[in-house]
Formats: sequence, structure tokens, C-alpha cells
Amino acid sequence: MDAKARNCLLQHREALEKDIKTSYIMDHMISDGVLTVSEEEKVKNQPTQHQRAAMLIKLILKKDNYSYISFYNALLHEGYKDLAALLHSGIPVLSSSSGKDSNGGITSYVRTVLCEGGVPQRPVVFVTRKKLVNAIQQKLFKLNGDPGWVTIYGMAGCGKSVLAAEAVRDHSLLEGCFPGGVHWVSVGKQDKSGLLIKLQNLCTRLDQDESFPQRLPLNIEEAKDRLRILMLRKHPRSLLILDDIWDSWVLKAFDNQCQILLTTRDKSVTDSVMGPKYVVPVESGLGKEKGLEILSLFVNMKKADLPEQAHSIIKECKGSPLVVSLIGALLRDFPNRWEYYLRQLQNKQFKRIRKSSSYDYEALDEAMSISVEMLREDIKDYYTDLSILQKDVKVPTKVLCILWDMETEEVEDILQEFVNKSLLFCDRNGKSFRYYLHDLQIDFLTEKNRSQLQDLHKKMITQFQRYHQLHTLSPDQEDCMYWYNFLAYHMASANMHKELCALMFSLDWIKAKTELVGPAHLIHEFVEYRHILDEKDCAVCENFQEFLSLNGHLLGRQPFPNIVQLGLCEPETSEVYQQAKLQAKQEVDNGMLYLEWMRFHFHQEEVKEGKQPSQLTEATSDLNKKTIKNLSRLVVRPHTDAVYHACFSEDGQRIASCGADKTLQVFKAETGEKLLEIKAHEDEVLCCAFSTDDRFIATCSVDKKVKIWNSVTGELVHTYDEHSEQVNCCHFTRKSHLLATGSSDFFLKLWDLNQKECRNTMFGHTNSVNHCRFSPDDELLASCSADGTLKLWDVRSANERKSINVKQFFLNSEDPQDEIEVIVKCCSWSADGTRIMVAAKNKIFLFDIYTSSLLAEIHTGHHSTIQYCDFSPHNHLAVVALSQYCVEYHGLIPGAVNH
Repeated sequence: MDAKARNCLLQHREALEKDIKTSYIMDHMISDGVLTVSEEEKVKNQPTQHQRAAMLIKLILKKDNYSYISFYNALLHEGYKDLAALLHSGIPVLSSSSGKDSNGGITSYVRTVLCEGGVPQRPVVFVTRKKLVNAIQQKLFKLNGDPGWVTIYGMAGCGKSVLAAEAVRDHSLLEGCFPGGVHWVSVGKQDKSGLLIKLQNLCTRLDQDESFPQRLPLNIEEAKDRLRILMLRKHPRSLLILDDIWDSWVLKAFDNQCQILLTTRDKSVTDSVMGPKYVVPVESGLGKEKGLEILSLFVNMKKADLPEQAHSIIKECKGSPLVVSLIGALLRDFPNRWEYYLRQLQNKQFKRIRKSSSYDYEALDEAMSISVEMLREDIKDYYTDLSILQKDVKVPTKVLCILWDMETEEVEDILQEFVNKSLLFCDRNGKSFRYYLHDLQIDFLTEKNRSQLQDLHKKMITQFQRYHQLHTLSPDQEDCMYWYNFLAYHMASANMHKELCALMFSLDWIKAKTELVGPAHLIHEFVEYRHILDEKDCAVCENFQEFLSLNGHLLGRQPFPNIVQLGLCEPETSEVYQQAKLQAKQEVDNGMLYLEWMRFHFHQEEVKEGKQPSQLTEATSDLNKKTIKNLSRLVVRPHTDAVYHACFSEDGQRIASCGADKTLQVFKAETGEKLLEIKAHEDEVLCCAFSTDDRFIATCSVDKKVKIWNSVTGELVHTYDEHSEQVNCCHFTRKSHLLATGSSDFFLKLWDLNQKECRNTMFGHTNSVNHCRFSPDDELLASCSADGTLKLWDVRSANERKSINVKQFFLNSEDPQDEIEVIVKCCSWSADGTRIMVAAKNKIFLFDIYTSSLLAEIHTGHHSTIQYCDFSPHNHLAVVALSQYCVEYHGLIPGAVNH
């Protein structure tokens, strides 16, 4: 064993001997061939747990590097992540040509990298599809360390995930191309809230030493920014694997100039992202020979000795690896039933479950029906209980222990039966075993047991309530995050409206959940279940939703604010205030101190006479709270998804807004009355702008199009489609119908509304153009880009007038310029057109447009990203919108005071 590895083991010997249980760890090491059965007996014969651990460490110290790595992997597999972290620095480096263990020729180095990255293990029965695996590996080699995308696409159930995992199970590929590691994320069909949870979990995993200990990112934009920093600084030259991508907007959250392998049913999802793209199509089914190979492994026979019916079964399975595995598992238990199972598949005895689908899943439904029918009677109901699991969610054993009121070992025995029959999948990379179903299996169970779903959800809630009356939720419990993320979902699905309202209208629940994951998911649940919560009390629902929205920037901070004190700042009529007041009274008795806004009013006569006020009047009013309440003058909710942009008309009478629901909405600024709702584009609408005479509204979209609309009638006037990537911004001149647009194709374009084609194209940026603004006199156009620059263009000639390198203000002396990414987010002109404000990361800069000199620089905070900035047209104040749910005002004249 290397001296470094040996010293690391000796250094942490005491901690290891104190905490580890040796039984399962030795199983791993025996499987790896580094520990003998006689040595295992020697350890087991020790009288206490501590002595058994001490004996195992003593044996390992006498062994080689492979024993150290096997021990490290075993700690990871069995949930001792903290202890494994102690040994990480001592892991010896093995050469590519050696170190193969007994697990299919995979080196210990590969097993370590994949285990740390959460890559799924091979299925119970596995056959290699060498041609496809090689094709994926060749595409990964082509990335050559540069950012890019490799897409594996094919129909559901064709084995894309298994192929992705197998492609990276290669020592030379990992060592040569991805020395920074591999990181697997199961994505699936997600809404904005679900995606944020996925990003938060990934950031936590990548930040094990807690460079960002203060809190989780609060929104997708902030999570994307943190992910970029983590991948660039802590995990360079690593591979991110995104499994089961459904939507292009989801993919954009991971578009961080890194190397990505993804699986999807739709190869067009990468159309919205930049960089080299490579595609590996997976045929819809296994070939006949591969299907027979799987069956032969299940029944432990040579392929040539399989009965005649095997060929017909493969044909009936239509090449689906999942279906073949289901039938193979049945035949392993009943090897004489070839003819019987073939007849079942052919006769379609089990009617098709799925009512409609874009693929032909009849074979899967038949195989699932047969497999479920053949389960032992005493465990069938347990499999039915799994119908309420959500897609792409791995459920800890403890959740099912609570559901079934069983010990861990009993539950794992039952679940292993399902795993063995290919009815369930198990992930051993986490703290404990975690179980999940294939999306198609969930679809099958949902349809088959639709009439029971409400009762099954109710059973889950009842068991949770029974258990957690005695055991409060604690963040260190393996099932904790599951309940915080899905308890409200189960209550709503169980039609338990009273219980859902009690949960959501609870300051205790809000405190516990936001302290762990921030407020975004909770806000989403208030929107998702609004129809139920309003039944109980619409005003109370509004109280809590407003409390979360207004205090979201505080509820994501560390140290976590006192939520009772925040609640006491709410209006006295608010249910939030009432609960906070009740809790405060109880806690004051235990020595806590709270401050409450008092309602005073001095006698008018005393004040006039200059006397000190001597008493309070009876008829008082809480002016401070009313002032806060009135800050939100008008709230309208015209959109069904995220709003990306909103702007006033030039006369201030109307507001236009657009967003992820692909619509353009126009409503009255005074009353919120909706004037127009237009299905504007085929994809998300990123920006909108009124023309200077308010006759037209321009929109631009992820679908690469720019459209011009009549602002009164909603009629489509023009469609421009000359950009080759998504169009991020649009802006009109003040004196004419000239429109500028900026795109991810690196170009700016000028459009004259009297013409059908682009008037000018402006070349010069080397990355996406994020924002553009005409100067007050319409002579110049400013543009901001992900290439780290601000550029000024002459509008008449379309020539570049000036370029300012904003990236230079973020460089340290030791940082190479090409290794740091600075996205210049937006810009705004001063009213006189002599200065321009620029936002990038967490800083705003003020430049003189004639000399390019930096006039002012303001830092908004380490852990906040600027989303937008704008100058006041009347004074020197600038407003900055931040990712932490807050808005700041700054004086941006040199020497001015910041507010």
C-alpha cells in the first residue's frame, strides 16, 4: 500500500473503528476479491463492534492499494460518506492497464468515480450492446475536453439510461477525458419547482466541502450560476449526465459551458443550446440475438440450448429490454413455462391498460400484467402501493418502512423480490437503498389502479401521521427530504383538503421547509394547490402566499431568520400575524424576546403645544403596516408559467408581459383588466417591447422568431425568422419604427418595420447577445454578451464603435482570462446618454461612453446574481433586481450614496 494511503488510514483509524459496522463492508471487499472468507471469520469472531472494526482496519493495513480503494468504495455504498471523505485524499492512483477486479473487468478506479457520481449500477441481468456503447464513447472522445453535448435518443424503454451508464464504465475514457469525475442527474418531466430541486441537490453534491455553506440557491437562475462556478472551479473536465430530458427549457438550466451526455426521447431538445452537438440514435428494440442472450442469462442456459419458444417470445416482446427482462425473470422462477408465457403474450389475455400513447406499449403492458399476476399473494398489495410513487424520484427505504409499518430488513426483503423480477430498480449509491420504477411501469400502475389511487395516498398520509406523532422530522433522517418535498402532493392526491390546509397554513411547516430548501418550492405548492386552499379560506391563502413572496429573500438566508419575528411584522388581520403572536406569547414565557410594531397616536393638542405625549388614544391605526401593505398596489396573474419580461407602453396606460407559457399579454396599468392574450410563439417568449408610438409590440422567442403585433387588435403584422438561434432581447428606437434584436447566434439585427427583411446584421460578439438598448438620441446601440463584453454600435452604419471588456474587472492576477466566464447581463443608458450602466454577476459598473473609463463600481453581495438593472429617466438613481427576491436602489454618480 502506498505510504500516503497507509498514513491516511492510520490518521483516521480511531474515527473508523468507532463508527463502522463491518458486516456489509466485508461483503463488498470479498466481492472485490481483496478479502478472504477466512479473514472475514477472523473479524466476525471479535466480541464487540469496535473490536471487529479494529481487526478489519488492521487487516487492510497489511494489504495493497486495491484493498484501500475497495474499502473506500464499500464505505460509500453503505452510507458512510463522511468517513469515506476522510480517506479520499489518500486514494492511490492506479494505472489504466491494471487494477481490474472481479466485477466484469471494471477497475476499482472506475467503480469509485461512478459511485461518487451517482451513476446507476448495472441491471440484475446485463448484456452489453457493444456497438452502441462504442458509438457513445466515440462521441464523448470527440468533445476533447471542450463544452458540448452528446445526445442518446430513442423511444421509452429502449435502454438509453443503461447505455449511458455503460459508456462511462471505462477506465481510459474517465482518466483521459473526464478526470474531474462524472455526475449523474435523473431529470424526467419537470416543472420549474421540480427542476430547482434537482439543481439544488446537484449543487449540494458538487459542493461537499461547502464552499457555499450559507444556503441553497433560491431560484433556477441562481442555481445555474452556482452550478457554472462549481463545474468550472471545483470539477473542471468532468462529465454531467442528464438522464431523461423532456423539454428544451430544462436543458438550458444546465447550459454552462461544460461537457454533457444526455438521454431523451426527442433529439430536438438540444436545438435551444449552444456548442458542438453529437447524436447517437438507439433503435427501438433489441436485436433478436441480444434478446436471446438476456433470456439465456436469466434461465442460466446457453443461447443455443434455448427452446424454440424463446425466439417467438423475443418477437412478441418487440425488442424492449424492459419487457424481455420481465419475462426472463418469470422464466427464472418457472423454467418450464416457456409455452405458457408465450401463449399469454400471444393471446392478449390481459387487456391493454394504456388508453392512449405515442408509442406501442402493448407488449410491456402484457408483460407487466403477467409479472404482477405471478407475484406471491402476500406481496401483491405491496406492489400496488407503489402506484403512488412519482416519476424520477428515488424513495428511501425508511419511507416504505413507515408506509408498511415494518422493520427495514422486512421491507428490503419484499422490495428485493420486486427487483429480482425486474418490477423495481434499486440505487445503492446513497446513504441507504433507494428504490424507483421506470416511467413506463409507473404509467402502467397508475392506469391499472386508478380507482384505488386516492385511498393509497390516504394510506401514506395516515401512516406518516401515525409515525411522526411520536417522531418529529429531523434533517438527518434519511426520509426527511422525501416528506418535505412530497407530503403536500400526497395530501392533495388523497383529497385530504383539511389536512393540506392545516399543513400549508402553518408557520412551523413554512419554517422547517424553507430552512432546508428555500421558499421556491413552497411558493409553487401554494400556486399548484390554490384551488384546494381557497376552499378553506381564500384570505388566509392570500396571507401566506404574500408572506412567502415578500419575505422569500430572507427565508433563503443563513443564519435563518426568526420566522415568528417576521410574522409579527405582518398586518394584524393576517393569519400569519395571528399565529406568530400566539407563538411569541408562548416563547416569551421561556425567555425569548420579540419586537412588535406598536400602534401609537399622540394627542393633537399636546403635539401642537410642544409637550411630550402623555398617553395613547383608543382609536389608533397601524400606519407603518398599512404603508408596507400598499407597496403592492396592483397584483395581476395573467400568465400560467414564469413571466420573463414586462414593459409599460410609452403613455403608461398599458403593460405588456410575456413568458414561459408562450403568450403575450396586454392589460391596463391602472386596473389590471386584460386587453389582449395572444399565443405568440411556438416556444417561450423571452422579451417584448412597445414601439415609441404604442402602435406595435415586438416579441422574440426561443423559437428563433421575431414577431410584430398590432398593440390594439392583436393582429400579427410581421414575422422575422433570420436568426439561427433563440432571440433573447428586442428594443425600439425612440423616434422611428426601427427595432434591434440580439440572439444566441452571436448576432444583433436591425429591422425596419416598413421592410420584410433585416436591414443590418452586426457581427463582433463571440457568444450569446443577452441584452441591447438604443441610446436616448438613437445614434448608438449598446449590446451585452456572454463573451464578457459591452459593445457600442453606430446605428446608421451598423459598424462597431467601441468595445469594453467587462470580464477584466473580475480577473485575479492568477486567473487566466480564458478560464473565467463572465456573462454581461444587461445595460442601461443615463438620461443624457453620456454614461452607460452594465450588470454582470454580482456587480454593476458605470462607464463614460466617450473615454470608456470606469466611473463607478458597486458590489451587491457575494451570493446574489443581478437579473436586471435600469436607470431612472429623471435622476441619477439606478434600480437593480437581484436573484435573492429583492430590489436595490443605488446612486450611480461618483461620490453618490448607495441606498
